[in-house]
Amino acid sequence: MKNENLVQYIYGIADNALILGQRLSELCGHGPSLETDIAGTNMALDLLGQTRSYYQYAASLVGEGKTEDDIAFLRTERQYKNVLLVEQPNRHFGYVIARQFLFDVFHLLLLQELQRSEDETLAAIAKKGIKEVSYHRRFSSDWIKRLGDGTEESHQKVQEAINDLWRFTDELFHMTENDMIVADEGVGIDVKQLREDYYRIVKEVLEEATLAVPEIKYFQKGGKQGIHSEHMGYLLSDLQYMQRTYPNMKW
Repeated sequence: MKNENLVQYIYGIADNALILGQRLSELCGHGPSLETDIAGTNMALDLLGQTRSYYQYAASLVGEGKTEDDIAFLRTERQYKNVLLVEQPNRHFGYVIARQFLFDVFHLLLLQELQRSEDETLAAIAKKGIKEVSYHRRFSSDWIKRLGDGTEESHQKVQEAINDLWRFTDELFHMTENDMIVADEGVGIDVKQLREDYYRIVKEVLEEATLAVPEIKYFQKGGKQGIHSEHMGYLLSDLQYMQRTYPNMKW
């Protein structure tokens, strides 16, 4: 298997963590309570820590003096391979929790399989991240239940968020040509095999939260091919500002 295939596969996993971590970091100091604010910030740090491990590995494969910072900050929008779900903006707290929950369920299933990868480095990163992502899923699942089975307003807002974000969930299981090559080598994961468990877990939590499971037949995708929503450009302008304005700066 060529390094380029593995590098692109790593981007597909790591970019999800980077972009969602960036979204969560935007909320620092804006949480509805101190405890929740700190929890969100800690989850952002968890995701960024995982991102560093992936990018450091990718940089070692690319060579040419590349670093994790080059990968994180100096790619163009079309070179990021994250799914559309994680780049959606922080409209309100219910929206943040719904986005987190819909990704967390997938993320944990992915890492549980990735820890069995034939690539020892990816397996080690997955094993290290499982404990953190298990907490993420528990946190977001509990909040889905609290909001869904809470006040009339909280129920309405989180249901609205689930309805809006549901169209992005199927992309989690879309396999690019590169994904299929890496999966065939026993290094990557055939995420199509995770779909059934994913929707079962999600529906169980939504039902317990007295929320309706959306019934839509049309889903959006494109992020894995580098085709993003209009929100991505604004996110990257914040994320990349310091590095592009003061290139190669040292603290």
